[in-house]
Formats: sequence, structure tokens, C-alpha cells
Amino acid sequence: MRTGESVLGEADMSLIHALQILPRASWTQLSTVLAAGPDTLARRWEHLTAGGYAWTSLLMGRRGGESALYAWVELECAADAAEAAAIEVSGDAGTLGVHAVTGGADLILLLIAPDLPSLDAYVTGRVRRLPGVLRGRTQVVTRLHNRPYRSRVERLTPAQARLLTEVEALERRDGARARGPVHASQVPQVPQVTDLDQRLVAELAGDARRSAAELARQCGTSESTVRRRLEVLSAGGVLHHHCQPAPRFSGRPVWAMVTAQVAPQDEAATVAALTRLRRTQVITSVTGPHNLALAMWLASVEELHEITARLVRTAPALRITGTAVSLRTYKIGAQVLGPDGLRTHHVRPEAW
Repeated sequence: MRTGESVLGEADMSLIHALQILPRASWTQLSTVLAAGPDTLARRWEHLTAGGYAWTSLLMGRRGGESALYAWVELECAADAAEAAAIEVSGDAGTLGVHAVTGGADLILLLIAPDLPSLDAYVTGRVRRLPGVLRGRTQVVTRLHNRPYRSRVERLTPAQARLLTEVEALERRDGARARGPVHASQVPQVPQVTDLDQRLVAELAGDARRSAAELARQCGTSESTVRRRLEVLSAGGVLHHHCQPAPRFSGRPVWAMVTAQVAPQDEAATVAALTRLRRTQVITSVTGPHNLALAMWLASVEELHEITARLVRTAPALRITGTAVSLRTYKIGAQVLGPDGLRTHHVRPEAW
């Protein structure tokens, strides 16, 4: 049984795919690849974002040498309390995913925190005190094997995708020339995140295509400073920059989680095999009764059976321990979705 179908045309999905590859490309740059005029592309994107059908967002995954801490939380709720709890917790900056699911839990949350004490304070002081929450189980992510939101819609041809990648490389090279020679010791591998950086990310969480001029006015700095800081943060792997369609209208409306167990000596090879499967959007090593948790978007509920069989074929050491399918997704990243599956607004991320 399919729970939704794509209402976005091929031109829409191609534009989204292009922005997944090069999120801040100009409409002129994209027009050379998508065979449409810059004004046409700008109007199409405005229609998609204004209607809540698609978005582009930027989030911070680390600060200096400190990586963000992620955790999966399963909640059991009293009868008729799950929806109210999901809506309330979706407004928190600490949630990157809120899903009402089938199975042993009523809600599955993906949380982000700077450290364990902060995670504990949020879970015990906020999440478990939500009205109607009966029980909760927290599994800390000990390793994030691939970046969230990196899965792509795969609508462009290989030649188009390659051309966009070349455009990106050319932009970086031209930017480096404009800045002039810089000694390696002057460019830290993991940049320190400044207060300005945090303000920039907060502004870009809802719309990662906001111009440098607009960001400069909003943050009280210069356009060149905005561009330089974003380049430094991107080069240092600090940012999670993503673009995606609203799942219900993308042709892959079903969020699912698969939990699994693998022996420690087989984990590296198993994860390497799993990352080659396109459906496994997020692969995490976790604490608790199983040591792997995988999240993915599927075309239908029936596809869950196919994907679990494929997971075991791809990684024979894997033992599936549980599955859950979303009944409704309330939040993805910083974006809050309404009952109709459309994006309604975003939640500004907190400064670490």
C-alpha cells in the first residue's frame, strides 16, 4: 500500500537535486545545467518553498574540535497523548526528527546536544516530562557513519551532476585566488566557531539560499566577511547543508527505522557495505540492546520488507532486531511539517 505519491514534476525534482549538489549556486549557474532560464528557476523555487513543498537548510554539526552529540529517543505515550507531545517537542531546537511510529514505541525522536550533561538535562527535564509520556528509552549515537540529509533524489543525469560538481570546484578555486595565498598554518583543519558564525547558521537554518548581502545586514557585518566565514565553516566540515522535498510529495513518503545487531569485529565491514545502499539515509552506531540504528525514506510500506532483505544480503553479519514505520513525520532537521505533510515553519537552532 502506498501512502503517498509524487506531485512534484520532473523539473521540480531536477532543481532540488541540483540544489542538493550545489545549494548556494546562482540561478544563472544552474540554468546552464537545467536548460531553463534563471528567472524560470527562481520562480519555480519560490513556488516550492512558499508552498512548503521543498526547502534548503543549513545546520551546525560541530563547534571547533567538539562534534555534536546525537541520540535516538523512543517514547511510549498514554492514549491520545502522542500527537500533542509530538507537536510540542517539534518546537524545540534540540530535536532534529520527530516521528509517530508503529511498533513498540509511539514516537521516535532524533536529538542533538553539545554534550552528555546537556543531553541528560534535556531528556530528563523536558522530553520525559511531556504530558502523557509514560516511558522513554534513550540510545546515544556513538558514531554517525554518514551525514543526515545527504541522500539525494537522483533526477539529474550523471553528466549534469558532474557539471555541477565542476562548477563547485571552479568556484572554490576562484575564491581561493581572490583571497590570495594563505599559509597552511593559518587555516585550521577544524575552525573555531564564532558568535557571528552561530548567528549566520541561525539565519540560514530556514533558508540556506539567503544572500550574503541580506545576511550581512541582518548580522551587522560585511558581505565579504559572510562569504569568508561560510567558506571556512564548509571547508572545515562544520556545516550540514541540505535541500530536500517534503517527503509526502517526493515519491518516498514513508520514514522507517531498522535496528540491528552486528559483532564488533564485523561492524566496520558491515557499515561500509550498508553505506553503499541508497536507501540508508542515516546509519548510526548506538548504545543499548542493539548497536546499529538505520533510518531511511521508502516509497511504500511494502518496501520495508524488501530493504531489510537487501540489508542482510548486502551485510550477511547483520541481524535485524526491529523495525518501525512512520505514521506521521512532524519534524525534519529544523523544519516543522503540518498534518498535510507540507513545511509550515522552521525552528531556529540554539547556540552551543
